[in-house]
Amino acid sequence: MPGLSRDSGDWTRRSFLAAAVGGTLATAVGISRAGKDPKKAQIGITLDLEMSRHYPKRGMLEWDYQKGNLDEATKQYSLRAARVAKERGGKIHFFCVGRVLEQPDIGWLQEIIKEGHPVGNHTYDHVNVWTKDPKQTQFRFQRSPWLIRGKEAADIVRENVRVTTLAMKERLGIVPDGFRTPGGSNNALNGREDIQKLLLDEGFRWVSSKYPAHKSGEIMKPPTLDVYASIVRAQAEAQPYVYPTGLIEIPMSPISDVTAFRSKYWKLEYFLKAVRLATEWAIENRAVFDFLAHPSCLVVEDPGFETIKLICDIVKDAGDKAQIVGLSTIADGVRG
Repeated sequence: MPGLSRDSGDWTRRSFLAAAVGGTLATAVGISRAGKDPKKAQIGITLDLEMSRHYPKRGMLEWDYQKGNLDEATKQYSLRAARVAKERGGKIHFFCVGRVLEQPDIGWLQEIIKEGHPVGNHTYDHVNVWTKDPKQTQFRFQRSPWLIRGKEAADIVRENVRVTTLAMKERLGIVPDGFRTPGGSNNALNGREDIQKLLLDEGFRWVSSKYPAHKSGEIMKPPTLDVYASIVRAQAEAQPYVYPTGLIEIPMSPISDVTAFRSKYWKLEYFLKAVRLATEWAIENRAVFDFLAHPSCLVVEDPGFETIKLICDIVKDAGDKAQIVGLSTIADGVRG
């Protein structure tokens, strides 16, 4: 890929990573790998199976109401991405919106599972788990309020989680491998023991809900060195930890595809540079990197699977310093 040599640019890789993170390195590694063998960084590649507003073209907002109505291009991209990762010795951890399983054809997802890729619960309607206002749980319920009449927000969330698990068992023959919240929060589930306990009650031992704050630059302008440095610094805040309830948090690592492409109109080369720097930071510090993206976005912005190939190739080149794993493997290495 032209312009993406690891030694190119106006700074050296090692000096940039060190300058960007500064004194936070030991803290990050201590959080994520305390008491464990620190020899290998753990790299996760995760894709959320849902439709995204403004894709495949700007102005498409109906997906907000039909998050699980995956189009054919998104389904085929998901399957091909799984194969690309597997061919390069990696795996992808998918998170499925339950309404996907209402579609007549789920053969593509069954094939993904057959090839050994884990699939987690992403709620049935892509609901906001943080809100306490029933009307704010999902756009669908604002349009069709009778679907939630008389229900509290917590009831809606619990039902969304529970029905997705049931759908995965009945339609896919599997239990969900972990839980990811629709959307992310810089505060994660800190201070929300009610949500933590809800997930524990529903059989989940880990959640992926935290998305650290970071700079992403100006719309339609190339990201500056300061933006890249901010993204690398945020990796220290994207390390796993344990809530007081015992639920494990595995944060999503910046920068996500929708932030970069949908919100800031980045070019693919900018995104690849950010992902490369973040992945290399994790490897150099034997930490965790949890790449977050959406096939409904990447099918337009990265049709050649360049980001997935890049991550797999970086990890392969790192030898025994890193491995690509599912998020449950990362959870296995987290201690309170």
